[in-house]
Order: sequence, then structure tokens, then C-alpha cells
Amino acid sequence: MIVMKFGGTSVQDASAIERAAEIVRARIVEGPVVVVSAMAKVTDHLLNMAKAAGVGDRETALKLSRDLRERHYNTAGELIGTGLFTQFHSELEAEFDTLDELLRGISAVGELTPRTSDHVASYGELLSSRLVTAAFSARGIDASMVDSRECIVTDANHTRAVPLFAETNGRLQEHVTPLLEHRRVPVMGGFIGATKAGVTTTIGRGGSDFSAAIVGAGLNAQRIEIWTDVDGMMTTDPNICPDARRIKVISFDEAAELAYFGAKVLHPATVLPAVQKNIPVLILNSRNPGCEGTRITARAPRCRNMFKAIAAKKRITIVDVAAPRMLLAHGFLRAIFEAFDRHRVAVDVVSTSEVSVSLTVDSNESIPALAADLAKLADVKYEGRKAIVCLVGESLRETPGIAARVFSELSDVKIRMISQGASEINLTFVIEEDAVPDVIRRLHKIFFTDVDPEIFA
Repeated sequence: MIVMKFGGTSVQDASAIERAAEIVRARIVEGPVVVVSAMAKVTDHLLNMAKAAGVGDRETALKLSRDLRERHYNTAGELIGTGLFTQFHSELEAEFDTLDELLRGISAVGELTPRTSDHVASYGELLSSRLVTAAFSARGIDASMVDSRECIVTDANHTRAVPLFAETNGRLQEHVTPLLEHRRVPVMGGFIGATKAGVTTTIGRGGSDFSAAIVGAGLNAQRIEIWTDVDGMMTTDPNICPDARRIKVISFDEAAELAYFGAKVLHPATVLPAVQKNIPVLILNSRNPGCEGTRITARAPRCRNMFKAIAAKKRITIVDVAAPRMLLAHGFLRAIFEAFDRHRVAVDVVSTSEVSVSLTVDSNESIPALAADLAKLADVKYEGRKAIVCLVGESLRETPGIAARVFSELSDVKIRMISQGASEINLTFVIEEDAVPDVIRRLHKIFFTDVDPEIFA
């Protein structure tokens, strides 16, 4: 069997869902399990209505809900024949009526908790999986909706829940395997799960990719296909560098580094369950299904190019912690990272000197409070509007002089931090955010003018 995940743009409207149906039909003999995101922009829409309800603005929340209801009704009307639509309309009506009651309750209380935020956000995938199932059935595909909350078991860390794999694998075997045995196509919503007690959770934005990998690993899939709106992973962002090339094949390690440091095609957590089961992951384009996309495998073939890709992560803040008398004192670094943990701020890059520690974090509202906490330990300052540039390639392990080539080209660029990754496959540095387009174009011209045709298209 295979897992096929369709992202928001691949189920954004009737024509996109029709394309998805034809793609699934072409793979029907392989026993597909389909995982779908919410329709494009729907999760943002849901979170906006939840925020409105949370501040007591019931009218705005219900207006946003009506808009969403109309969008789903209109899409269903284009996709489903009269007979099926009558039944589906009543199912959709019940879902939206329940959502509206939830919004009224949040508005009455005047508070939006992470738990209720997850509950509202879950409707995007619940609605899309129900809609896609009905559309598949209308086109002769024997599909069955599976509520992901019955399969993906997580902890209670709302908005960023962590899957409990042993329990999840058992639920997948219980709810999904029988459908496959009867040659039915299970359709599940990504991004959502539930605690052991049945409370709805979400596994973070972009989590539908992660859901697909969890399902694939739990069912021992032959491969996992991530269907999106681009032809695969690229050597860099084509919006910055129009001559970016498609990467035909890349290793799990390289893909994970790129995903974490800004490559938006793939969610950073996606490859983890696949790595453990050695399941290949394919990045494919639902608007161009004939393209072979990018194949992510445990081991990629040797490449004559120094790098596989260049990624950039913007909206970064550098936090400098300086305490000359305490830097090498026992427990000082631990105290620093405990402060980051208390404020739930993840660290990307770390650099230490004799008298200071510099760390990069995603810019967010927690940083002033974090800095105040760190100030109890040492002198602290922070600067925003920075970006991380990451060059990735397994050839870095065995090629001397790489840093010299990179930084000689950037001799006029202000470099704030440099890190050669512990994984030995990435070279990372921090620059001013405004410099990203120029830096990427310059590096791409040097390292990707002549490419290995076995690896790049």
C-alpha cells in the first residue's frame, strides 16, 4: 500500500479535487491511503474566527463561519451529483452547526484556550476529508472517510501535540487496515489527532505532511507521496532565483536540514517516521502529475556538486548572552537553555566564545520575557530582522575548502554567526534579512551553474 497526501492547494477547489481523484484512480491497484489538508487558506480562516470569538466578537466569528460554509457548499455542488449531494449537504450542515455552537460558547466565555483553538482548527481537515471522500465516491472510487482523531493518538500539548506512536499504530491497524483489505480507499484528514481521552489536538501548522508519514510508518507503506503545487524540492527558492533546478533525488538527512531551515515544500518533521521505517518519500505536483518530482531516500547517489540546495529562514532574532565570569562555570549553559525551555522558544543555531553565547530563534512575542529571564544570569541583548542561510550537501563531509569558497564570494556581506552543522552536511550562517535575495543568487550562480544530470533536472 501507499500513502498519498494532498496539500491545501491540491484540494483548494472543485477542479483541484477532481485532479486529485484522477491521480488516486491511477494508483488504485497499489492500495492508496489518502491524507488531505484543509482547503487552501481554511485553517487561517478558522483561527481568525476563533480569535474573534475569543475576544467576544461573536458577530464576526459567525460571519467568517458563514463564508466558510458557503465555500464548502459551492465546492460540493460542483463536485457531487444531486443524489449524493442531498446526503452530503446534511452532513456538512451538521458540522457547521456544531462549529457555530462552539464559537458562541467561546464568545460567551470571552477566552480562547489552546484546547478550544485546536477544536476550531480541526474543522478544516474534517470538512475537507468528508468532501474529498464524497467527491471520490461520486467518481466511482470506493472511498471511506476515516476520522483521524480515532487513529492519531497524541499527548495533550495542544497546538503542538506529540504523537504516541505505539497507540497510533494499533489504532491504524484497527481502523484502516480492514478497509484496505476490502479494497476501499481510506480518506483521512492530516494535522489533527486526539488524546487517549478523545480530546481533539493538532500537531502544528504544516502537520498534514507529518500525519502522512505517521500513517505510512504505522501501516508499513511502500512509499509516501506528498502532492503539492510545485514539481519537487528545488536547489533554492525559485521566487528568488528563477534558474533554480529541481532535485531528482536527495537523502533523508539533507531533506530534513532543508525543511527545517526554510524549504517550504516539506514539513521538517515529515521524514522522521519515514526514516525509522526506511520508507521513501516523493514530492510531486498535483498540477503536473507527469513530473517525476523529488525522491527522498535513506541514501542518495553520490553527487559531483558540492551542495544539493540553499535554503533561507527569515524572521530570525539573535540573542547574545555574555557573562565573562560564569561562562565556563558548571551549570551555566544548562541554566541558559532551561530559560529557553521555560519560555517554549526553540533554538536554531548556537555559537560560543570565551565570554559569550549567541543563539538564534524564530522572532516571536516571547523574546522580551525570555531576555528578562536571562538577564538574571548575565548581560543580554537581542537583535531581530536577521536570516539564516543554510547550504546543504553530503559532499561537505569530504570536501576541503568549502567555507573559503563560500565566504570569499561574500566578503562584502556582514556575517553575524557561522556554524558547521554537527550533522556534517550543512554550512549555516546568519546575515541581515534584507541581504537574503542577493546572497542566494550569488551563491546559486557559483555552485549550480553546472549541475550533475543524475541528481538535478
